[in-house]
Amino acid sequence: MGVLEHLDELRSRLIIALIAILVTTLLAYTFSDAILNLLRAPAGGLTLKAFSPLDGFMIRFRVALYGGIFLAAPVWIFQLMRYIEPALLPSEKRFLFPGTLAMVVLFLLGNVFGYLMLLNMFEPLTGMFGTPGESPIEYFSAADPYISFVTYFMLATGLGFELPIVIFVLIKLGIVSPEALRKRRKIAWFIIFVIAQLITPVADPIVAPTLVMIPMILLFEFALFFSRNAAPKSARAPSEVKTA
Repeated sequence: MGVLEHLDELRSRLIIALIAILVTTLLAYTFSDAILNLLRAPAGGLTLKAFSPLDGFMIRFRVALYGGIFLAAPVWIFQLMRYIEPALLPSEKRFLFPGTLAMVVLFLLGNVFGYLMLLNMFEPLTGMFGTPGESPIEYFSAADPYISFVTYFMLATGLGFELPIVIFVLIKLGIVSPEALRKRRKIAWFIIFVIAQLITPVADPIVAPTLVMIPMILLFEFALFFSRNAAPKSARAPSEVKTA
């Protein structure tokens, strides 16, 4: 395809993905109160306070949009995979369906994992404010920042769980090799720990990031193991070519 054809294909895929997200967002809006109650659970079901008369609608819409992105994940991920399909070789296209399924499952699992982390994260965060009435700082449960924090963290863990797919694609394209990743495993683990630190805004700099890092390292090792024969033969180490 030429540049214009690529742009036209991208536009078509984006329109389908956005329509799917719009439909699921409207569906999620009808259950926005239930979703809000679910998102309030990590904070012990505290009452969220708003500042503007429009916040009642805007916060419900934001919650519904997050729910729409979550529910429409199979559609927009499939459209992404279909967009890159023309660039794949016939032998590589057999990975399209399992790859799409893996991306959807990992994204949803990442969101669930992020939510479970939040259930144990909020108390240490609010504990930093000290005892109410005695501390010079008191936590004000504003709805907008709270919803932004919760949804950001869940989306971040959802995208973080796509690490095996990213590694597989990089190896398949010959950008990196399994042998090079194995030799630099410690560096990769450190990068994963830094990412875990960035998406885990808690007072404790070790325990919580480690809990996020462990499943990501397992996913990294899983991807490395199953991608050992994915690299182009010219990019493999001699031992890997013989084994393959």
